[in-house]
Amino acid sequence: MMRGQLIVLSHKVLSRTSVLTQRKYAVVTQSLNTCNPVNNGFILFRESIYTSTHTRRTSDPNDPATLMKEDGVSVCTKMWIENFREPERTVSNLTDYLRRFELWVLAYQKVCADDTGAYMPRSSITRSALEDLLALRNAVLDNRFKWGARLDFFIKSPRDKTDYDSLSKRKIKAILTTTQPAPFQDRIVQEVLFLMLEPIYEARFSEKSFAFRPGRSAHTVLRVIRRSFAGYLWYIKGDLSTVLDGMKVGLVISALMRDVRDKKVIDLIKAALTTPVITSRPEDGEKKKKKKRKYQKKRVLAEDEPKPDPYWLETFFGFAPEEAEKLPSWGHCGILSPLLANICLDELDRWMEGKTKEFYRPSKSDVIWNSPEGEVEQGNTSWPEFVPTSGPDKTRKMDYIRFGGHILIGVRGPRADAATLRKQLIEFCDQKYMLKLDNESLPIEHITKGIMFLDHVLCRRVVYPTLRYTATGGKIISEKGVGTLLSVTASLKQCIKQFRKLNFLKGDRDPDPQPCFRMFHATQAHTNAQMNKLLATMVEWYRYADNRKKVVNFCAYIIRGSLAKLYAAKYKLRSRAKVYKIGSRDLRRPLKEKKGQSPEYQQLLRMGLVESIDGLLYTRMSLVPETDYTPFPVGWRPDHEKALVEYIKLDDSRTLEEQRHCFKEQGLISPQDYISMLVWNYKRNALAVDLPSTINDRNTTEGKHLQLDAGNEDDSQNDGSDEDNEKDFHAAQMTLLSSAVPPMGQG
Repeated sequence: MMRGQLIVLSHKVLSRTSVLTQRKYAVVTQSLNTCNPVNNGFILFRESIYTSTHTRRTSDPNDPATLMKEDGVSVCTKMWIENFREPERTVSNLTDYLRRFELWVLAYQKVCADDTGAYMPRSSITRSALEDLLALRNAVLDNRFKWGARLDFFIKSPRDKTDYDSLSKRKIKAILTTTQPAPFQDRIVQEVLFLMLEPIYEARFSEKSFAFRPGRSAHTVLRVIRRSFAGYLWYIKGDLSTVLDGMKVGLVISALMRDVRDKKVIDLIKAALTTPVITSRPEDGEKKKKKKRKYQKKRVLAEDEPKPDPYWLETFFGFAPEEAEKLPSWGHCGILSPLLANICLDELDRWMEGKTKEFYRPSKSDVIWNSPEGEVEQGNTSWPEFVPTSGPDKTRKMDYIRFGGHILIGVRGPRADAATLRKQLIEFCDQKYMLKLDNESLPIEHITKGIMFLDHVLCRRVVYPTLRYTATGGKIISEKGVGTLLSVTASLKQCIKQFRKLNFLKGDRDPDPQPCFRMFHATQAHTNAQMNKLLATMVEWYRYADNRKKVVNFCAYIIRGSLAKLYAAKYKLRSRAKVYKIGSRDLRRPLKEKKGQSPEYQQLLRMGLVESIDGLLYTRMSLVPETDYTPFPVGWRPDHEKALVEYIKLDDSRTLEEQRHCFKEQGLISPQDYISMLVWNYKRNALAVDLPSTINDRNTTEGKHLQLDAGNEDDSQNDGSDEDNEKDFHAAQMTLLSSAVPPMGQG
């Protein structure tokens, strides 16, 4: 009975498989008729196993599950390592990476996280989504993909539930003629291109560029200025932000093709730049009427809809300095636009680096930069902001940094040198970028007037420090010195301007806080928590300002006054003084408490029926942290670049050979080789090293003593003494070995 069931089951398995040919099926049928019925079931079972394994080996090449052979992050890591190992090579094999389905899955995860506000693990991606993503990849490879599609999509967002086939003509017309957000599939293609191009150009970009790059920020710029710009007298501040509005397609493609020679990728980016972006234009004379609503219901977010930015973060974005306000957006490039802008402006960075080397003319009679090699180090490296005064400046030197479309050039020398450099810069921008600049857009200012950059003022102060140094003979000499100190201070004027723009205050000379009515319907605990996050972020923003305590204390005063006026209007307390009297200086105490009708606030807090109210931070200047004066290291690189360079160095076989050669020259032995030698000697001689004679004598004496006592003890006691002797012997061995092995750092 069981054999019959096995035969039927095997026959069903064979009938469902599509890999066997008719010839194989005929052979199996003949074996069923001719072979022994007892063995038919086992033959069919073996054949079914072969068929199933053969089916797995010849799987569909377009199956998404079989295309994901590796993790997307590991593929990206290999690209970063390859480009940092050979940063000067011309890349021509990007189409191979464009075919890697792992990159498309990783891009899909990142775009979904931006769209839904939650990270989607790889295991949570549905089969249909993977098939649609594969169709998008094939369309890009076959040149069937079109940027800016409005109705025909290869893949849609998980949040998009619209049925485009059943839309009315009016809605279709509105979709085709009005401004719409970038399609979901466009953002996936942009992300894939970004994952491929970023490691290529990050290995090539100049160290003078700091905007739109990982690991670099405005804080990095301020620290570089504090370290390297102390000795400069004349400054050229330029605004090239019109480049970020857009450039000619030919200039972008030519800049891109200096390092990338893959036709498919170049054509894809060119199509993104040339495809027109549909924007709605309001008709002339037509004005939309504002609808007055008596009551507006609070909008409830969907489950898969991302939460909007909190109020404190939205407010802090209003404090963005002028240099960081503009974000490039070219055609359908999306997140590729900042990278493309840096690629185009990298030619300016390289040109300025060449000019810096040409301009450098050291003088031995100057106090800093007097070395003919052009060292980056200057004067006192532990206090780079200080420059001793020693008569007229004779060294000619300049430096340059760029943050987005804004540049800052420092010049040490006469003003005529700065004017000559400005003229050359105007000619270069006109020839390379077709950008018309004049002397007004590139002003030359002296350090004594103060140079505004990133809402911080660069100025120079005369100081008289006590200089201590060691003279000949080891005598420590202390004497008064005089010099100039580069000061990087936060602009209080700009801070007031930003607060006024956000409606937190009015007035210039005597700023008066205004109530923050955006938080009118929020609880006191939530409002205080939001403002504390804003204050903590502003403390971090002014971290490297010399007047950090002063400017943060002013911000805390404005925010605290704004909340006091809000609470006075909300709880009908008439004045800020009454609010401070009830809620204390930091507004920690509850302002709404009806005595006699409900338990006290502390009792409700213990019961968990009310929120705990946190007081406002930094209500006194002494609570504000000090300025961070940590020295900025020369040759600084972000952490991820340090890890890449170190990994590449350790992975190189020449590094190991250099270490071995260095050991041989100095007569040293590595710890690994020393341990290997000890282990080999122990295995060969059964002893690591010869035991000292003292230990041998002691072991011999103990052995004789044990032999004399052996006649007075039974066999069991004799065995125990032998074991103790053996333990003592091994303990002596380990003691000698530990004393023979040198400590770390010696030999």
